[in-house]
Amino acid sequence: MLKPLILNCMKINRTRRFFIRNTALTAVGIALVPSAILAKQNKKNFVSFKDHVASAPNNSDLRTFPFVGKQLTVKGCVYDKSGLYPLANASIEVWHLSPNSNKFSHKAKLVSNASGAYLFQTDFPNKEEGKAPRIYFKLSHGATSYSTELLVSDYGAHVTGEHWERNKQLESKLFPKKTGTFNASTVTFNLSI
Repeated sequence: MLKPLILNCMKINRTRRFFIRNTALTAVGIALVPSAILAKQNKKNFVSFKDHVASAPNNSDLRTFPFVGKQLTVKGCVYDKSGLYPLANASIEVWHLSPNSNKFSHKAKLVSNASGAYLFQTDFPNKEEGKAPRIYFKLSHGATSYSTELLVSDYGAHVTGEHWERNKQLESKLFPKKTGTFNASTVTFNLSI
């Protein structure tokens, strides 16, 4: 009588082990699938860095209808790689999703002035699915260039970890500052190259 009970318990434990193993594999699979999808999506967005600025006009006013809707002024200074000295004639290309659209129609090319300063006005960017609204930047000077992003919201402006890593020499000038009202705000965003 005891022998069938022991065999029966072994079957239950084996089934329980298989259940736990399969549950763990399923959980790992679910965790990895979104990562693969996000990696593919990020790769697609990185290509958009190159595609969208090729036809950008030399213009510092990207607004569709000035004084209508949420407006954003972005200004800052471009510094050399030490983060100490302003850099003149740095090329800055910017683009973002147009309001209420999935198109990158808001784009421009700028050049920093003799004091390293730049400024442009734009409509508040739309956001890509699963991301905060952002403005993409490509900064170039001589043979050096890189791309970065400025994340904006109604409550502030933020940088990505990659931007922080590349520009940490700016120290107190690194983090963007947002001021203004809900419909008209200004972000100070410094860069270095």
